[in-house]
Amino acid sequence: MNLETGVKNTWCPRCGHFSILAAAKAVIQELIEKGERPEDFAIASGIGCHAKIVDYINVNSFYSIHGRVPPTISGMKIANPDLTVIGFAGDGDGYGEGVAHIVFAAKRNIDITMIIHNNRIYGLTTGQFSPTTPQGQKTKSTPYGNPEYQLNPIKLMLGSGATFVARTSSFDLNHMKEMIRQGIAHKGFAVIDVVEPCISFFNATDYIRKNAYVMENHDSSDINKAWERAGEWNYTLEGKIPIGIFYKEDKPTFDELLLKGKNLRKS
Repeated sequence: MNLETGVKNTWCPRCGHFSILAAAKAVIQELIEKGERPEDFAIASGIGCHAKIVDYINVNSFYSIHGRVPPTISGMKIANPDLTVIGFAGDGDGYGEGVAHIVFAAKRNIDITMIIHNNRIYGLTTGQFSPTTPQGQKTKSTPYGNPEYQLNPIKLMLGSGATFVARTSSFDLNHMKEMIRQGIAHKGFAVIDVVEPCISFFNATDYIRKNAYVMENHDSSDINKAWERAGEWNYTLEGKIPIGIFYKEDKPTFDELLLKGKNLRKS
């Protein structure tokens, strides 16, 4: 199965989105080669530079409106529980405009995978600050420095009840593929935060390359340890960036509870 679409790629050269595209396509290709049918995949994106990714992968796809990727792919999963559903969002799309939607998708533990292209800036609209832009960062909309505290999305997802929470880097393709592979395989809500540079408006290439490291000897079944590890880096331009699975838990999914007639009443 050829996942190429023939659509011209219009991302800026060296954008981190290219790595995310390569990793996602590689994992989908692997699953197809193992027996999954191409028509059993569905992907959706939001608004932003990231959104073009659905043009570049030859499976069923949908452009949602700004921030609405989680409810869009939730609807896909509920309508057809046999689908493997993957959503792509940017940091502004997922953690800003759509923050309530991603929180509720996590809380419900619906069996979908969200991949966040987190370059910590609004790239499509040429460089305004986003929820994960470091405090003090000068942008087009904060010329004297961002006055807001930046959001820590790992803590947000842990606090919202996500049952698979991971972070990876666009500079480690093999690690990214493994996080996507495990996120898709996880039965429940999976979120993978991909730290990447925006080459044009927030080029943190050198910082990410030098400071991202894979967590070792971390107990991803312990939510308290996950919370502690999530606090090691707060999306600034200082300190090391731990990548890997922060937390993983198995519990019934929303689509199971909704569609398979499970009794929700306490006995």
